[in-house]
Amino acid sequence: MRYDLYIGDQTFSSWSLRGWLMFEAFNIPFRTHMAGLYSGSLKEDLAELAPARFVPAMQTPEGFPVGDTLAMAETLAENHPEAGLWPKDPEARALARWLVAEMHSGFGALRGDCPMQLLGFVDGFKPSDAVMADLARIEELWSIARKKFGREDSPWLFGDYSLADVFYAPVAARIAGFGLPVSADAQTYVAAHLADPVFRRWRAVGLLKSYDPVPYIDGMAVSAWPGPTPLAAKACDGPSINDICPYSGDPVTDFMELDEQVWGFCNPGCRDKTVNDPAAWPAFMDMVSAHNS
Repeated sequence: MRYDLYIGDQTFSSWSLRGWLMFEAFNIPFRTHMAGLYSGSLKEDLAELAPARFVPAMQTPEGFPVGDTLAMAETLAENHPEAGLWPKDPEARALARWLVAEMHSGFGALRGDCPMQLLGFVDGFKPSDAVMADLARIEELWSIARKKFGREDSPWLFGDYSLADVFYAPVAARIAGFGLPVSADAQTYVAAHLADPVFRRWRAVGLLKSYDPVPYIDGMAVSAWPGPTPLAAKACDGPSINDICPYSGDPVTDFMELDEQVWGFCNPGCRDKTVNDPAAWPAFMDMVSAHNS
């Protein structure tokens, strides 16, 4: 039972991030298809998913299309009740749906002035009063959820990671990417998203593509991304310690150095996404750990 998920550019498509997290974070099998969000081929790429016009969109294992992240979320929750996409407690689940719906339909100033970008920290950005009002409302919602249903041992809004966290992951990225002023509690929640290995894998793949001009922030000064500093890795020549790619199981052809050890991958994409953030990839880190233990 596998879905087909159609997404746009990882570095900039906040809606696509929401759609991808629904599958990746809850271990729902899917296959990814890239649609031309900026290349002009979006309509053609989504032709088989009519009436879909935007990313993300998905095709169910039964073969019918579902567009819009809210519809996708509810469809997946119906089809996979065991995955825990929504909180189990009825009151918590109602509040989580409220938070998701308000995020989906609101916060226009934040969306317009601070488009999601995962390249780095935009220097010197000054938020408007309207953006500050959006942030105040967001913090209110996060605080209520955490106080009523959060747990001390978890950073997420309702204790376990849920669709509420999926929908607010791009908001966290906006706060981080533009250095928006929020409370210490809110900043802790933002930092949890940036440190989440699933979020980091999304960003690492997005960094494989370069842009000229850069959408949304062209001409703005950008500093280092405020998330965890990746392990220092670089592409290099072989041979490698391993003969088989940790992801595909195919023979290695491309190589990366980490801590003076050389590791192999089956293609440049596998290598380069790992170079971008080695610790985000469990299969790779498990291989390294097994060799060095």
